[in-house]
Amino acid sequence: MKIVVAPDSYKGCMNALSAARAIERGIRNVERDIAVKLIPMADGGEGTVEAMIAALGGEIIPARVKGPLGETTDAFFGLLEDRTTAVIELAAAAGLNLIPAKLRNPLLTTSYGVGELIRHALDAGAKKLILGIGGSGTNDGGAGMVTALGVRLLDRHGQEIRFGGGHLTEITDMDFSGFDSRLSDTEIMAACDVTNPLCGPQGASAVYGPQKGATPAMAVLLDKNLRHYAEIIQKSTGLQVQDIPGAGAAGGVGAALVAFLKANLQPGAQLIMRAADMDKVLTDADLVITGEGLTDYQTLFGKVPLAVAGKAVEHQVPVVCLSGGLTEDAQLLYKHGFSGVFSITEGPVSLADAIQNAEVLLERAAERILRLYLAGRSFQHGGSYAKDH
Repeated sequence: MKIVVAPDSYKGCMNALSAARAIERGIRNVERDIAVKLIPMADGGEGTVEAMIAALGGEIIPARVKGPLGETTDAFFGLLEDRTTAVIELAAAAGLNLIPAKLRNPLLTTSYGVGELIRHALDAGAKKLILGIGGSGTNDGGAGMVTALGVRLLDRHGQEIRFGGGHLTEITDMDFSGFDSRLSDTEIMAACDVTNPLCGPQGASAVYGPQKGATPAMAVLLDKNLRHYAEIIQKSTGLQVQDIPGAGAAGGVGAALVAFLKANLQPGAQLIMRAADMDKVLTDADLVITGEGLTDYQTLFGKVPLAVAGKAVEHQVPVVCLSGGLTEDAQLLYKHGFSGVFSITEGPVSLADAIQNAEVLLERAAERILRLYLAGRSFQHGGSYAKDH
């Protein structure tokens, strides 16, 4: 028997690898001899580097870069086992988690450190880059990132603009003479799980600006600035990026990746499953267990459990989701191929206690699910699982 364990992180308490190992312990509590394949998942945000290294091997390499407030910060990227593929998390250099709540101001925050991570990866010999662009704390359209890569964004006086989405409206010209030439020979894929355009009611500023500290007035200004930025990009490169699905990802970094780095935007979970060769892994699987911190209607919009379930359904393998919490609309997941959707909590419990004991709760939930699954298989074949266990 073979079980594939492919959870996302459980935000606030477990990364994807820790969650996968907790589920495996629950399985081993029931049957030591079951083949278990761990595939920690991510959707392009925090945990993407770790998930890719778990799937393909490699190492995490530390790097010092500018953080979202312009300060020097400790970041990292992954260099996979082939030594030519690097995995970068935007959140490591420009993540919302790096900005204290009282200092969150997308008029000022910068993606410059992301460009520095790209340069570090190129220095390490990377010829292929995989960027996870979730978890951004910036709204600068990737202007900081491309500045770090050698693009000069100039105002009407021929001076480079300052950091932050608040200064994009000052751009009148772009100078590409110092652009890092190595990027022309580099394949770049971006793990992007949103389809928001750059501007407008569904754009980067209106939808994601508030969580990054934007007031309603700031969101309007940021949207206006991104429109101006897109016009200068079109003037300088010939590319119209405003309406590209995913251009609004990471405060407009999606637009910059397409316009300046010729990147291919892909759903993050799908990218990781391809890297892990999930189709091959599932050919002889009997059960898939996935999970996340909270399962609700948003899971239906391309989050990890839905992506994993879609692949399991393709291979006619039952799939179960173990979540830290469920809302009523989590029942909608049954229409998308899930055999079961369960909360790992064991009764009334505070959020603090649930987070503190999350690994143990997940392990126990996995054990309960497997016992039920094995009992069902046994009865289906005319036996009695209870008598043997």
